[in-house]
Amino acid sequence: MTKPKLTVIILNYNTKELLSDCLKSVRANMNEVPMEVIVSDNSSTDGSQDMIKKNFPWVKFIEGPNEGFSRGNNRARSFTNGEMVLFLNPDTIVHENVFAKTVRYLEEHSKVGAVTCKLVLADGSMDKDVRRKFPTPRISFNKLILGKTKEYYYEYIPESATHEVEAIQGAFFLSYKKILDKVGWFDERYFFDGEDVDLCYQIHKAGYKLIYYPDVYITHLKGVTKGKVKKWRHKVTDAQRKKIRLAGVHSMELFFRKNLWNHYPLAFNYLVILGINLFKIVRYVRVVLWKY
Repeated sequence: MTKPKLTVIILNYNTKELLSDCLKSVRANMNEVPMEVIVSDNSSTDGSQDMIKKNFPWVKFIEGPNEGFSRGNNRARSFTNGEMVLFLNPDTIVHENVFAKTVRYLEEHSKVGAVTCKLVLADGSMDKDVRRKFPTPRISFNKLILGKTKEYYYEYIPESATHEVEAIQGAFFLSYKKILDKVGWFDERYFFDGEDVDLCYQIHKAGYKLIYYPDVYITHLKGVTKGKVKKWRHKVTDAQRKKIRLAGVHSMELFFRKNLWNHYPLAFNYLVILGINLFKIVRYVRVVLWKY
């Protein structure tokens, strides 16, 4: 058997129907690049395991406890044989030339450490999270407090332009395995949210560029795994939804302490941590007491 050039890793948790559609789209375009596909399952209870074994026997299936996004993806590390690794969400549909062109772009640009394509939401608009700035205190204050998102989302650059970015989204995250090994894959202290931005930071710190490449696109049915889509809300319990929402704020503090702490004076650092914890309180009230 020929060694795959690409390993596609899909993390699944109770998204059987969406995962099935995702794998069908992957299968339809597998001839573009020699690849293997790994589904890492976080102990789903919706029959995902049986569905994969029955309908997609060519998929390498592994399973473990539900310990979040980072650990779930990292679980596939020792099973990965590809030169490149693509982290792909189960709530996505891959279209023609996505594999071929993104892999080729990475091959042809030696200074690029990770690349993503354009992500299009169900309503036809672009998923803004596909290209972002790092959440520095200034950027975060402008976005969260002042509602100014133009800089954070690179809104001053046309969405049709290929360009360097600071952070790409984990829904479609293509890199070399050797680079992932060098930076340690996903930091497992992140449960959900922030882990992709942190990985981008480590790749950037290792001297590589990250690229938004919109010549090809995938469809992203965003919000399903967080329980934000009404049709699929039954897939996520209230307790899980709360945990995910609160984990997002925890990720803010973890990212700042890990990556930005040494860039600012100590007094300013504690002021930032105070702000994050005040935001945590607001988020807790909204999620636990007001339930949104």
